[in-house]
Parts: sequence; structure tokens; C-alpha cells
Amino acid sequence: MNRAPGMVDVAREAGVSHVTVSRVLNDHPSVRPETRARVEAAIEKLGYRRNSVARALKSRRSSTIGVVLAGAELYELPRILRGVQTAAQRAGYWVNLASWQGGTTRDLAETLQRLTDQAVEAVAVIADRPMVMDALADIVTGVPISVVMSGNVPNPDVGFVELDQELGARLAVRHLVELGHRHIVHLTGALRTFDARARVEGWRAALEESPEAGGEFFEGDFTGNSGYRLAHYLVTRHTGELPTAIFAGNDQMAMGVLAAFAELGVKVPGDVSLVGFDDIAGAAYQVPALTTVRQDFVALGARSIEQVLRMMQGEPASCERIAPELVIRRSTAPPRPPR
Repeated sequence: MNRAPGMVDVAREAGVSHVTVSRVLNDHPSVRPETRARVEAAIEKLGYRRNSVARALKSRRSSTIGVVLAGAELYELPRILRGVQTAAQRAGYWVNLASWQGGTTRDLAETLQRLTDQAVEAVAVIADRPMVMDALADIVTGVPISVVMSGNVPNPDVGFVELDQELGARLAVRHLVELGHRHIVHLTGALRTFDARARVEGWRAALEESPEAGGEFFEGDFTGNSGYRLAHYLVTRHTGELPTAIFAGNDQMAMGVLAAFAELGVKVPGDVSLVGFDDIAGAAYQVPALTTVRQDFVALGARSIEQVLRMMQGEPASCERIAPELVIRRSTAPPRPPR
């Protein structure tokens, strides 16, 4: 046989009709045990495999959820996908991945259409850029959509789930203010991303809550190199005045700051307190151990799947935020008294 065996081949081998084979495959109770045994033996002998795609297109039930990766700066993607996969599998669904790296609304619509053409029953979009929010504003599909790490999408038919970046920044800055810091610099991530902009807003709001505190921010790009570069600038700039505390855009930038300060003889937290964001692997083993904001990325991915499953049952789209947690370690301390 030069082609994959089909249902007709199984029926011929078992000496039954193709309708009977279909009933066996669908576990229909009307098939006698001895007939079922013959069909199952023929399936095993021939190596028959069901055409799940054709079946899904016919029934519109694929037990598959589409996931679109929309952006190149999804630093915690493995943990998010672990949550997506675990929640989907627990509910009896497979995951079908696609990627959209920017372009027009039509491009995103085409990506979504390709998934729906494969009969996915819902779509989760994992996004890192404001352009995704704009592109989704007018998207219409026949399946529920949930956007992860997005900011609010101006489309009532699209749900979103995100970690509360602004609250995390507030927690970090409030901690520094409570320690007595009054000059708090924020080294941001790339401001084209949702996370960086929300963290700036949280930093700014926390400073406004404490009129005696102030600061400035400088844009980086979430890499250790940008933290290293900006830390060098803070030490060598012409004002000669170091802040007493730095809130870094993420832990990678904070590690770059630690490396630069070690070279330049600036002590953490003796001279400058430092807070990161994300609590990545290894943050607790820096010297000193890094105070940071912990985010549950696995829960983020899982919640996006739970949301689209509820939407599949008829619930309306909703906006959900997951609260982060401040983890206090040895990189923060009260400021040194003025000499």
C-alpha cells in the first residue's frame, strides 16, 4: 500500500462496513464486542490513524486551543507556556502555537484565521507590545480570545489577563520610601513595552504618595547590559550625586547595576539600595541577594486558558489582574546618614 490506510481499508480487513468502523472509533454502544474486537485488530494490523484535522473541521471540535506569540521580548515565555500547557491539558485540550512579530492588523487577522481554519476552539495571545492592543481592537473571530500581558484591549469581545505591573512598582518604591529613601531613580525597560510603561506609572504614583520623595528615570531595554551602562552613567555624570536607591526595570538590569557598582566601588546597599523586578532564577544568590518583585508567570498562563474556557461556556470577556509580591532580601537597607 503506497498510501496511509483509510477507514475503507480497515472495513475490508475486518469484513464490516465503514459505518461500523466509524461506530467503533466513536465508541458507539451498538457495536457487538466480537465485531469491535475484529475492527480493533484490523486497525492495529494496518496501522490506521484517524484524520483528526478533517474530523475537527467537520465537527468544529478539535480539543485544541491556539496560542499566538506576539512579540520578541517575552522574557518569561517558558514559564507562561508551562502554565498554558498545564491548564489546557488539565481541561483536555492540546495547544497549537503560532507567531506574529508585528505588522498590520490584516497580518494578525490572517494569523488568527489560520488557527480558526484548523478548528481551534479558542485563542490566547501572549503579547509584549502596545501595537497588539491596537491590532486586536477591531478583530472579529468565531472563537473566544484572551490576551496575556497586554494592558486593556479596547474590544469588548476580547478578554485579558495580566500581572499587575503598576502595583508591583508601587510595592518596590513604597518599600524604599519606608526605609527612608528620598532620591529614588528608576532604570526602565524599553518603553515601547507594556511592562516598562506600567512600571514607570507605578514608580511615579508611589513617589506622588510621598511628597518628600523624588527621582528621575532613564530608559534601558531590560538587558543586563543596559543596567550596567546606566549605572556607569549615574556614577560618572557631571552632577556627581548618586541616588540613595535604584528601582531597576527587571532583575537582569539590576544584575547589570550590581556588576557596574562592583567595578566602580559603589556598595549595595551601603551606598545605594537596589530593587529588581521578576524574581528570576538566581536573584536570591546575587551578592547581595536581590530584593525584587515576584511575579507568578505560570499562574498567568494558566489563568488565560481558564478565562477562554469560561468564555467558551458563554461567559463574557473579562479583565483580570494578578497581584505580584515583594520579596525583601539584602540589597535594600535604610540610607546612610548624611556626613
